[in-house]
Amino acid sequence: MSLLGNLLWIFLGGGIFISAFYLIGGLALCLTIVGIPFGVQLLKLAGLSLAPFGRDVNTEGSASGLISILMNVLWWVCGGVEVAIVHLVFAFLMGITIIGLPFARQHMKMLKLALVPFGAVIE
Repeated sequence: MSLLGNLLWIFLGGGIFISAFYLIGGLALCLTIVGIPFGVQLLKLAGLSLAPFGRDVNTEGSASGLISILMNVLWWVCGGVEVAIVHLVFAFLMGITIIGLPFARQHMKMLKLALVPFGAVIE
């Protein structure tokens, strides 16, 4: 079932575009030394946004260290909140119809990763 959901997500839910934007942003940030940690987190988001069905985001230990907390705060200041708001808006728009509810759940999953990417694990 997750294969069908991922295929529908890629072609109908806009997953290919979301993943491409995250991939381009992650690769651009990885070109700079300072941006590498943030680029890696965008690449993590790109992987999840390509195939979110059947995967889960674990943020239980995301704030376990001081470095993770500081990097997450810096992430929020530098654009993480805007990314989370975009996923929240898309989740709301997809959740209007019954057919879009599974896609809205996937956007909420990505919202969770967009808020605290440092220390979060995709399972």
